[in-house]
Amino acid sequence: MKHRLLQFTLLLLFTAGGFAAAEKRPNVLFVFADDLCYEAIRAYGHTDIDTPNLDRLSAQSANFMNVYNMGAYHGAVCAASRAMLNSGRMVWNVWGGSKQGFQMKQEAAQGRMWSQLMKQAGYQTYMTGKWHVETPAAGVFDEAVKVTVGMPKQTPQGYNRPMSEEDYENGWKPWEKKYGGFWKGGKHWSEVQADDGIAFFDRAAKSEQPFFIYLAFNAAHDPRQAPKEYVDRYPLDRIKLPENFSGKYQYADDIGCGKGLRDERLAPFPRTEYAVKVNRREYYAIITHLDAQIGRVFEALKQRGLDDNTYIIFTADHGLAVGHHGFIGKQNLYDHSVRVPFMISGPGIKGGTRFETPIYLQDAMPTALELAGAPIPDYVEFKSVLPLIKGERKQNYDSIYGAYMGLQRMVTMDGWKLIHYPTIGVDRLYNLGKDPQEMQDLAGNPEYAGRMAALRKQLHKLSKDLNDPLDYSDPVGSWKKTQPNKKAKGKGKAKKSGEASH
Repeated sequence: MKHRLLQFTLLLLFTAGGFAAAEKRPNVLFVFADDLCYEAIRAYGHTDIDTPNLDRLSAQSANFMNVYNMGAYHGAVCAASRAMLNSGRMVWNVWGGSKQGFQMKQEAAQGRMWSQLMKQAGYQTYMTGKWHVETPAAGVFDEAVKVTVGMPKQTPQGYNRPMSEEDYENGWKPWEKKYGGFWKGGKHWSEVQADDGIAFFDRAAKSEQPFFIYLAFNAAHDPRQAPKEYVDRYPLDRIKLPENFSGKYQYADDIGCGKGLRDERLAPFPRTEYAVKVNRREYYAIITHLDAQIGRVFEALKQRGLDDNTYIIFTADHGLAVGHHGFIGKQNLYDHSVRVPFMISGPGIKGGTRFETPIYLQDAMPTALELAGAPIPDYVEFKSVLPLIKGERKQNYDSIYGAYMGLQRMVTMDGWKLIHYPTIGVDRLYNLGKDPQEMQDLAGNPEYAGRMAALRKQLHKLSKDLNDPLDYSDPVGSWKKTQPNKKAKGKGKAKKSGEASH
């Protein structure tokens, strides 16, 4: 609720029986994963994966089932996602038409970042883990501990693998510490990040000041490393190929997702069933290991008596393909790469509820501000989910926008999705209700011409409203003049796109 400052001592919390006054302002624990697809929670029923702690959180939470990242202006999708999350600004406004770093530094200098707003509301602010926002974390949090880089360093042996069973047996292993990556320093980063969060609780339990903790894990980003016992939980005969598995995506090179993209080089070209199963096995293993560390954090919160007055928001910065549609990375606009889980638990939140209305993951920021009784500034473009939970509003957005550089655009509306590739003039149309795996492209079917026209109209409207730099009448030329990395050339083929740490 914008333009409204609630009195902290009279903060109203939604409960099953109405509203109740809180004696103490609630704490906010934000748990953020990396590269975690919406499918990768066992409780959601999509995947045979072990996530017992997130399953328990889901049972205690309001769960949003259609949660999107809006996109990115270069290959490091997580950088754009985190810039939007921490500034409240939508994708082209955090980019600002020049360098994302300049825009974020301006936001921080004006005290407009999420953590700064929580501090202004009287919260002690703390973060640990992955930041990857182009302004120092130490400058916007009271305390920032062991801030990690965009991704753990991958080794050459970790790419283009495995070529065969023999190659796997003789090659890179996710549990071998000699390769560094998540093992750099001798202890897995997920364990270190959980340790840091738990150490903060020890101090928070002795303080009367409410806290906002931003606990950002690097997992489940590649290199997908985990202790051997976690990998062993997933023998290959337990791993199912994605229903939409493909050896190669037809337009991959044209839309910046071919051999030039770092993420896509993690597995061999063309994709093989064996390589995808191995990659998915390691993806599941690092997620299960992450789940165990999250469980340690939740248990520590409970042991210190902090759980009863703490809201927990869990989500991820974007999804990941790992074999869907012939992709390995997240630089595409299919649901496996743009959709994430989103859970919120705490005082007055009815557990086990599910909401199908679409939201953006960045709605976490204004949601936390509202929980804290802090005003949501006018410049925050995302929306709190609390009115949805309370039944005061049916939807936050009537359609969802997505973009990747100057090469891909998307709109999802009324259960349909249009993906548009402007530099090659290709459209793809999917009925998500009947075809959730996005396998049947209906763009060429004249029966759906009216649907196509409505989605195109909405995409153009959203692009205008959101300051999209892409001129649809001359997409390649206009994008080349304005985009920061000048990756779109000729027919839109990306040259070495996404070499930054994601």
